[in-house]
Amino acid sequence: MSSSSKTLIKTLIENPARIRSKYQAKQLHAQLIRTHSLSHTSASIVISIYTNLKLLHEALLLFRTLESPPVLAWKSVIRCFTDQSLFSRALTSFVEMRASGRCPDHNVFPSVLKSCTMMADLRLGESVHGCIVRLGMDCDLYTGNALMNMYAKLLGMDSKFSVDKVFDEMPQRKSFSEEDGKSSHFDTSSVDPVMSCSEVIEAETVIAASNLPLGIDSVRKVFELMPRKDVVSWNTIVAGYAQSGMYEDALRMVREMGSNELSPDAFTLSSVLPIFSGYVDVNKGKEIHGYVIRKRIDADVYIGSSLVDMYAKSARIEDSERVFSHLSRRDSISWNSLVAGYVQNGRYNEALKLFREMVSAKVRPGPVAFSSVLPACAHLATLHLGKQLHGYVLRGGCSDNMFIASALVDMYSKCGNIKAARKIFDRMNVHDEVSWTAIIMGHALHGHGDEAVSLFEEMKLQGVRPNRVAFVAVLTACSHVGLVDEAWGYFNSMSEVYGLEHELEHYAAVADLLGRAGKLEEAFDFVSNMRVVEPMGSVWSTLLSSCSVHKNLELAEKVAEKLFAVDSENMGAYVLMCNMYAANGRWKEMAKLRLRMKKRGMRKKPACSWIEVKSKTHGFVSGDRSHPSMERINEFLKAVLEQMEREGYVADTSGVLHDVDEEHKRELLYGHSERLAVAFGIINTEAGTTIRVTKNIRICRDCHVAIKFISKITEREIIVRDNSRFHHFNNGSCSCGDYW
Repeated sequence: MSSSSKTLIKTLIENPARIRSKYQAKQLHAQLIRTHSLSHTSASIVISIYTNLKLLHEALLLFRTLESPPVLAWKSVIRCFTDQSLFSRALTSFVEMRASGRCPDHNVFPSVLKSCTMMADLRLGESVHGCIVRLGMDCDLYTGNALMNMYAKLLGMDSKFSVDKVFDEMPQRKSFSEEDGKSSHFDTSSVDPVMSCSEVIEAETVIAASNLPLGIDSVRKVFELMPRKDVVSWNTIVAGYAQSGMYEDALRMVREMGSNELSPDAFTLSSVLPIFSGYVDVNKGKEIHGYVIRKRIDADVYIGSSLVDMYAKSARIEDSERVFSHLSRRDSISWNSLVAGYVQNGRYNEALKLFREMVSAKVRPGPVAFSSVLPACAHLATLHLGKQLHGYVLRGGCSDNMFIASALVDMYSKCGNIKAARKIFDRMNVHDEVSWTAIIMGHALHGHGDEAVSLFEEMKLQGVRPNRVAFVAVLTACSHVGLVDEAWGYFNSMSEVYGLEHELEHYAAVADLLGRAGKLEEAFDFVSNMRVVEPMGSVWSTLLSSCSVHKNLELAEKVAEKLFAVDSENMGAYVLMCNMYAANGRWKEMAKLRLRMKKRGMRKKPACSWIEVKSKTHGFVSGDRSHPSMERINEFLKAVLEQMEREGYVADTSGVLHDVDEEHKRELLYGHSERLAVAFGIINTEAGTTIRVTKNIRICRDCHVAIKFISKITEREIIVRDNSRFHHFNNGSCSCGDYW
């Protein structure tokens, strides 16, 4: 070999960063073999080059030729395993290294700790911490940062992998050759199994002896013991405090960071910005925004996403839009933040529109995006779009994600397809309290009260502790099928068995239950004697609605008086009372209420219904004749009315609250929005197609009877979702059993 070649090899060995391709690395490796210059040191450098280029296979082939690999070789292999998400193999290599008698240096531990973090194995991480303390490397900056990061990220997490799983993959159980299926000279019999396992156990003993605390205290203690700290160190302690809900401490650390002549960077600010939305005055968040602009880091995508999220959670969606529009680069996080912001602020159409723009911009939706946008479909009852999103989920490989699956269960339930919701629920490998609550509430809203109660009991048998929302779901289920005794049992068990405080939603559910069952006086006493919380308008409104259903005007007046005392602008209450006065012929009282409404500038919300046909949503307002298909709708309704009357239908005009003759009252009934929407759906879909209608207020009694007849005559399943529940009309009957 010429002297120039030797010089080149020496130069490359001394400056391995100059090798930037697989071809160059292999050429260097080959030259070292040809010249018999492949010592343990040079081999370790080549392994390092291979791993820097993510050439794990080549690195392992060379690694296995070394009888006693140096620390550099071990470090490179461990780091490469970690970088390629082979975390258990990284930890196995670490134990093999210790068993071989090699002492890890400060470059090894960051990768090992990252593997512990990614495997969510806090117990093993503590053991490694003990080893770090024992070897005196706890003062190293990067090792300290890795320790802090591990403790911060594993706060409150249960280990997904036990330490036993890692031990199962240690050298005495499995060698590199077993994992790769390739021959290896590495002889695991030379490894003392007691030594390799006891290293970790001994370290665990050290950690116990040092009495290092768990949780955020561990992060703080590591931070305080570090002799030198960089921005990463400060960011980790700030993020740890923020994740632990210790918001004042997080903000204090940001101030201290500035006092130590370190400027907060994008990561620092993106960690603290979420604090301002729900826990601190949003004006302080705006101060951070100003600081960001002055430091000219407002273009940073993480900062931008955090600002979008902060403003959205503070109900300042216009500010979120403004920040988003000024971002020079938008990643999935910034898109997701604004989509979620729209949903959180009830702007569901904007959320769906932005999601479409996100897909058009070639930004691949992830689990967070789907979890954010699916509730928009649920609220708008757009089953067609919900199905499209489900297709996206399947194609994106996210169907196994628990949060997305729960959102799909909720979406299908609220879009009227409880069978699809149940199918997704049954296919889930694991159910958490969110998925259980979604399917229980779904069955409750569809009138399957007994099934909802059965699911609630099964949830408890599966060891899932019901939360407040789950109790709202089961109480709603009891309410919709009249399970009074069962509901009382669940209501009382909240505090007596589970230590949960009753909230307004629970009182409202019980009031609704008693009201539906006709126990109006009992319901009035129950609400009047609420001691835990002040009875707000929602609870009294529920009871007032029951008084209307059961035509108890005397009690309704007492309830209305209570309601107006706490919510003088409750439009629904004024309308209900006007209707009840009209139904009882008390036109003077009705006129007084209407005058009062007029003086307050209050207008009755029109009854509207929507139906989705061929991917387009059509809206109908009661009495409105402007729809282009109105002539065909009237023809259908006239023809079907003749058949209905032959089968015994008689219009119930008691709900028409106008002082007009009976014929005019019947005409007004035939123009109700839900009836128009049903007719439109039938004449524009093929025979046998399910009709799905959404109404903004309660379905009227006459329409309920009429649609039962229509379902039988047309042999269609008709699903109407009003503001209370779903009604499944099929073959002349309704799923509610006329109890609603």
